[in-house]
Amino acid sequence: MCSLPNGCMAKPVLGRPKAGPGDTTVPLLARGATKEARLWIYVRDDRPFAGTAPPAALFHFSADRQMVHPNMHLSGWKGILQADAYGGYNDLYRTDRSPGPVASALCWSHARRKFFELADIAGNVRKGKAAHEISPVALQAVNRIDALFDLERSINGKPAEERLAARQKHTRLLVKELHGWLTAQRAQMSRHNPVAKAIDYMLGKEGRWEAFTRFLDDGRICLTNNAAERALRGIALGRKAWLFAGSQRGGERAAFIYSLIVTARMNDIDPQAWLADVLARMPGLPISRLPELLPWHWKAIGHARQDAA
Repeated sequence: MCSLPNGCMAKPVLGRPKAGPGDTTVPLLARGATKEARLWIYVRDDRPFAGTAPPAALFHFSADRQMVHPNMHLSGWKGILQADAYGGYNDLYRTDRSPGPVASALCWSHARRKFFELADIAGNVRKGKAAHEISPVALQAVNRIDALFDLERSINGKPAEERLAARQKHTRLLVKELHGWLTAQRAQMSRHNPVAKAIDYMLGKEGRWEAFTRFLDDGRICLTNNAAERALRGIALGRKAWLFAGSQRGGERAAFIYSLIVTARMNDIDPQAWLADVLARMPGLPISRLPELLPWHWKAIGHARQDAA
């Protein structure tokens, strides 16, 4: 049973052993001004490993970015968290956590971005920097990481077993070579070197490299958390069309609506058509049947009606 959109969305998203989180800023009205609040997202997307469960997104709103929020959102959940290295998730990885520690699978896009910013010729030109300021080490790091992305594109959408076999055969060696190369490069740099900071993001903390390489042993894990990043893009565009969330309750209502609209889009459904039909049918349905109106069920029912016609 669910009486709120997020009540219906929580089980589909967090009832799976893998989730992709993310967050972005939203302005919140506070005493005549605005402060920086957060919309959090948790994504279920099994399509990269040929999973049959439909994709879904769950949003939450909070007035700040304290780690208490992901702890609360994921209370009672255990699985693989495909995320960036945000410290607010650290309590989830504790060995004494109940019902058990969450396994961290870090995002290679975030790691690559730190090198890319130091090797982005076009970006440096826009900023008025000379081409010779491009870091050759950062550029080589980008090229090595891109080789991993090329391999991942070739196995995207294949079953987890095939993905795992391909990674064991081809990717593991490249990752091992990358680790050795990064370690050797880091030994020649001071801690103030910008490239050293990019390398330390991957190697500098205990368990960090293990989290980056967890995908090598599990075909369900993706190389990145881009599914959550893509799902957040609409909010960035929305900030240009509205000024702020007027209250905590308003932010929570926005999270409810975003959960529904983003999930509809992830399932290739026109959100406006879906919402119009759902709002018309809701008054005639008991609460126990509201899950029937979730986007993937609605889509299946629509196809069945077309076939019957």
